[in-house]
Amino acid sequence: MKKLFYLAMLCSGLIYSQDISWGDTFNADFVIDSAMTTDGLNWQIAASGDAGPYGKAYLSYSFTNYFSAEGQGEFTGFAWTQVGEKIVNGSLQGVWKKDGKVFKMYSLDNDATNGVFNIVSGEVDFVAKTMRFKVAPMKD
Repeated sequence: MKKLFYLAMLCSGLIYSQDISWGDTFNADFVIDSAMTTDGLNWQIAASGDAGPYGKAYLSYSFTNYFSAEGQGEFTGFAWTQVGEKIVNGSLQGVWKKDGKVFKMYSLDNDATNGVFNIVSGEVDFVAKTMRFKVAPMKD
């Protein structure tokens, strides 16, 4: 009976699973242009750099810690990119976690003007003023 239960659970998990396809991964490297805080707990940054097929990119982030978790929290932000005459705007949202001297970031970005969702992971080094990400677009 126990084996039958586990088999049923496995089959139901496969039936309701989702198939997510990824496009080609690309690098996005930025320099932190400015950083500020108004309360010592939350901070904002502005960054610029190259975002693979999106070309030149400008980012703004607001980092928060709504649940007062030690060394981790969430963020929201916006991006503006340009390649030639094409401009793409998007929203950025995800979580961050301090890892030694760097901060790890994991984000789901919505490129609002072209309809693409990107999964993003990377590191921020506030001392070196760098943000380095791997980006993978989700395919339909």
